[in-house]
Amino acid sequence: MQDAPAEDSGARITDEAGDVTGRVRQVITRLGCSQREFARRIVMDPSKLSRSLGGTRRFALAEIVRIADIGGVDTGWLLGAPERPTAAAPGREPAAVPEGGRPLQIVRETVRLIAEHGFHGVRVADIAAACGTSPAAVHYHFPGRDELLEAAVRWCMDEDTARRAAGLAEAPDARAELLHLIALQTPRSEQQRRQWLVWLDLWAQAARSTAVGQLHEHYYRQWRATVADVLRRGIDQGVFRPVDPEFTALRLTALIDGLATQVLATAPDSTGPDTMHAALLAFVASELTAA
Repeated sequence: MQDAPAEDSGARITDEAGDVTGRVRQVITRLGCSQREFARRIVMDPSKLSRSLGGTRRFALAEIVRIADIGGVDTGWLLGAPERPTAAAPGREPAAVPEGGRPLQIVRETVRLIAEHGFHGVRVADIAAACGTSPAAVHYHFPGRDELLEAAVRWCMDEDTARRAAGLAEAPDARAELLHLIALQTPRSEQQRRQWLVWLDLWAQAARSTAVGQLHEHYYRQWRATVADVLRRGIDQGVFRPVDPEFTALRLTALIDGLATQVLATAPDSTGPDTMHAALLAFVASELTAA
């Protein structure tokens, strides 16, 4: 992927008086959504948004740009300028805003292109073309390479979390919850394969970048904790043997990773989704299911 312009992707906004924070809060109130939902819309870590609103972290310039885009306000107003209505250029219809806003469109197309070509095989110009905009507009929202990768991974995780929550709510017990998680991690659909391919690129980047490595560790810790919580509930319900939840979650997630990599990297007539799913069910039956 092409490098970003010389702009400092980590530039922070000075807000000693709290004016920027106050206006961001106004945007969230106008949209009528929770802070967590707002963080999802602007593709931002909810904890970072919370710290920024609480005054212990300063907003990055790129974050302010995305907040303005999703909130439908002027960036200058967020930074302290008087609010004023924006007008379309004479003789031109206002450009249609993509569903979910431009930042989310950029992230979705980034995920698709990374899955198809690999992170280093994707140029900002390719993302811009897929979104019907300019490379400058992509850099405007996501100045740096790591920011784009982080946003792509965050979007995949948010999508996975939403599907996971829907299935867990309907599961009668922890065993059904675990089988639901296993089904979600088996790369059968196009979307599941895309998300796994993005994960593979994340692993490769994490081995070479401290910043990306921290991102990988953060999400992986969340994923293992989710599996461990399900195992713990299953033990309490009597549907699982009294195993060590954390260590068993480590073993199971490692098995999922290895099998998924084989599914994605081998010939269609070798390890496939059905074989992977059967192996994971065998693990549940032999290692977890109570007698």
